[in-house]
Amino acid sequence: MWPFSSSNTAVIAAKRQQQVQALEGSANANAALDGDQGQYLKATAPEIVSRIQSGEWTASRVLEAYIARAAFAHSKTNCLTEVFFDRARERAKELDAYFAETGKLKGPLHGVPISIKDQFKIEGLDGSIGFSNWLNQPATSNADIIKYLLDAGAVLYVKTNVPQTMFAFECSNPVFGRTTNPYNDAYTCGGSSGGEGALIALDGSPLGIGTDIGGSLRIPATYCGIYSLKPGYGRISYFGARGPVPGFDGIRTVAGPMGRSVEDLVLLSRTVFGLPGTANDIPPVPFKDVTLPAKLKFGYYTSDGYIKASPTCKRAVLETVEALRKQGHECVEVELPDISEACNIFVGLTSSDGYKTMLSNLGPDKKEPALFLVTLGPKLPSFVRGFAAWVLETFMGDKTFSDTIRSARVKGVDEYWALSAARDAFALKFQEQVLNKYQVDGIIAPVQALPQLPHGGCDNFSALAIGTILYNVLDLPVGCLPATRVDPAKDQITKEWESEPGHGSTVFEKGIYYGKKKLYDPESAKGMPVNIQIAGRKWEDEKVLAMMKVVDEALGKERGFGPGAYDKWAGGESQ
Repeated sequence: MWPFSSSNTAVIAAKRQQQVQALEGSANANAALDGDQGQYLKATAPEIVSRIQSGEWTASRVLEAYIARAAFAHSKTNCLTEVFFDRARERAKELDAYFAETGKLKGPLHGVPISIKDQFKIEGLDGSIGFSNWLNQPATSNADIIKYLLDAGAVLYVKTNVPQTMFAFECSNPVFGRTTNPYNDAYTCGGSSGGEGALIALDGSPLGIGTDIGGSLRIPATYCGIYSLKPGYGRISYFGARGPVPGFDGIRTVAGPMGRSVEDLVLLSRTVFGLPGTANDIPPVPFKDVTLPAKLKFGYYTSDGYIKASPTCKRAVLETVEALRKQGHECVEVELPDISEACNIFVGLTSSDGYKTMLSNLGPDKKEPALFLVTLGPKLPSFVRGFAAWVLETFMGDKTFSDTIRSARVKGVDEYWALSAARDAFALKFQEQVLNKYQVDGIIAPVQALPQLPHGGCDNFSALAIGTILYNVLDLPVGCLPATRVDPAKDQITKEWESEPGHGSTVFEKGIYYGKKKLYDPESAKGMPVNIQIAGRKWEDEKVLAMMKVVDEALGKERGFGPGAYDKWAGGESQ
């Protein structure tokens, strides 16, 4: 059990005990489950629906298998928050009765167990997102996405863990503790949709809902070796999602699917895209099928210029490019505009109130170490911040990091407006200098400079998120899928790698790749998954999904991802 880091110890202890009791109840109920649970766990979400429609399976049988596996996943990674198995069982029984009576499915997600990131309101359940002051405040209504899922026949049964404030990519908070990586408990599962990533990677859920403001769908996906889609803003309603900074729109947060195959993401997207939100902010544009040309043109880069990509992440991109070229597709290396501009816009916008609103929700809870560097800048007196930036630039030659430090400060409304205008101008620049210049269908890129992050790595190296933040500033749809695994024989730092272009912040790169506390260690991360990103043009979310399918097939099934991936790895391939 994780130690308390709040004075609300009694409230937290009661919540944790409630969770323990719900999980213990699942063991007895599953004792009577006959047959091979593996058949349910190895099925994609569309396959589950198909088997139920054919009469081979029932929603109740499928649910019991995922309840048992979710309990296992939690015992291994501490990935769950709210556990409501009994409610899910009643739901599954209702679906089975409906099908028995009518011979019809309730909807396109009939009988599919779906896990939910903790922040989405579900009537009667907490959505504390790890704030002890938000406990015991059950929602009185459902978020829009919850309504859509229930109308489509889904079975909801668990909510999943997030980082404190959801503004970090390590998954830990004072209420529920730390979620670890399924493949190595010395590493984080990522964040902020980290509980989802860990649960799905362990087959504890066939399909989940996460969110993304700076990489929160894609970072857990790569750390845990699963699939995700960050849609552009306006495709899925976000109404009913709790957050620590309501009203912030400098960078739009989006909801998106996480699963174990491209097909899972397509099914969810087809179901919920364009459904009218309570706030009337979703264009009525439903999922549209696309037909890709036989030959696609992909742009790619192996380093974004802010933090040089590790040998592992570079290899993941180049192996993907090679696989696509073998299938007859064209791949061209693209030159990016100065990505530090996107980073500074993101930092500038999100720090405009000095993180006062975000941190005000902590109450009696101790601030997690992962928020240290993120929230440090605005706390510094202006002369200290300016002096630190000057030292970094003048004596360490690191203008990249120094400019980011200058961006992290309290601002007036006029500066906020100027940053919003800079965001829009940067998006136009990217469109002209990359998408239009190279005339590509999509862009293949590393998710981050590192394939994985050990616990504590986010404390001083939160800038690693620039690899994903870029596409939040641009508001482009981005898919994320597993490409390979860390291989110490291929992924060591070499003189050749050191001499290659692509370096950015010297301070960050020194801490990441060198010294006794370096974060990059392919030996300790051996066998852990490595994903790539596939970015598309605005409003082409469906095309991104179609391109993901092309890339997934080009890379081949032998790389060992998808349903059952963890058991296969743990059964021998990890050795």
